[in-house]
Amino acid sequence: MFYLLYQERKARKDQEDSCRNSLPTHIPELFMMESAVAVLVSQFKAYAGSDGSSDTLSRDEFHRLVTSELPNMVKNAGDPAVVDQLMSSLDKDNDGELSFLEFWQLIGHLASKHGGFSQ
Repeated sequence: MFYLLYQERKARKDQEDSCRNSLPTHIPELFMMESAVAVLVSQFKAYAGSDGSSDTLSRDEFHRLVTSELPNMVKNAGDPAVVDQLMSSLDKDNDGELSFLEFWQLIGHLASKHGGFSQ
């Protein structure tokens, strides 16, 4: 059991390290909001690129992103059924993948909820 936990943590750390290494380094001194947007874009591309196209998130890529990067903001992020339902609600064109614009809807919703703004 401890070995499985170790392997899971190691895999998560490797994924996080991979995502950190993909952050843009060529952008000089961004303002705070610009930096936040750059991080969101680079994280999306890092997770989207793991299964193929860096333009869309597959189901598995979306699961990894939500459980690794948004576990405190997405309720029950560890439950695959919840994440599947969330993905379905975001996938407006029903192609089984999330474009950046479809993903951005989640970010807007989470930011509104976290900031106490009405929906």
